[in-house]
Amino acid sequence: MTGTQGFADFFYTSQEGLRLHARIYGDEPNRSETTRPVVCLPGLTRNARDFHNLALHLANDPEKPRRIICFDYRGRGQSSYDPNWQNYNVGVEAADIIAGLDALGVTEAAFIGTSRGGLIIHVLTMTRPALIKAVVLNDIGPVIETAGLAHIRAYLENASRPVDFAEAVRVQKTVHGDAFPALSDADWHRFVHAIYRDEAGTPVADYDPALLNTVMAMDLSQPLPELWPQFEVLASVPMLAIRGANSRLLSAETLEEMRRRHPQFAAFTVEGQGHAPLLETGKLPARIADFLREADTATAFPAKA
Repeated sequence: MTGTQGFADFFYTSQEGLRLHARIYGDEPNRSETTRPVVCLPGLTRNARDFHNLALHLANDPEKPRRIICFDYRGRGQSSYDPNWQNYNVGVEAADIIAGLDALGVTEAAFIGTSRGGLIIHVLTMTRPALIKAVVLNDIGPVIETAGLAHIRAYLENASRPVDFAEAVRVQKTVHGDAFPALSDADWHRFVHAIYRDEAGTPVADYDPALLNTVMAMDLSQPLPELWPQFEVLASVPMLAIRGANSRLLSAETLEEMRRRHPQFAAFTVEGQGHAPLLETGKLPARIADFLREADTATAFPAKA
């Protein structure tokens, strides 16, 4: 059952025995015979809290309430840290998502992927494509700009340790304020409470510090491999791509090429935000809800046994 905060905690075990976590929004496994669950996959160092407000919006839609499943990858949020940092990769994380969905009995869903979450969706096209019935990509695509990754690596490598949440807000505004002029004070407050856990009033980055080893190991002197073959597998399902107008990771040119290659494609650019837009802000929750309703009617549901 959903708790007083609007969600229930779900724990399951990876193939190697790690204890992994997801948040479940919505009381019933199948809220409706014509409404699919939504799987939310966060960014590199992020966690299920990123989707809290969006998940509440979708789970409590008066027309089509949904079951929302928001994952913490291994080494983030309430999931266990992996003693081998090399397992912090999208292939292993995609397998963890499949294990979680299998444990929940989910055979198909709509997927929302922010940044790394979108890369995991691309991996799932090779390992469990039948799971994916609609996709929202948040500031990610088949081509990743190395300049954007270099920016992410620089601020993670030099991240400070704020002494309280007021300082955490100031730090994040200093680092990201130029790319996110549209955010309100309330938006910044929600943002820092999503990325930091609260340890007796002290904000602590909510991920395994060893995760940064994976970022430091990247060779950014060369273009990264492109994911067009995996993207084209997704051409059979509806897709909504969201891009921050100030993004350094997803270029406008890549967004247009995605549009050209995908027959069921819609895109929305979020002004005043960079990588990656906060999905609970502005008109994004309503746009995403509308897209999911349309996707439910565009793809067939499995026949009853």
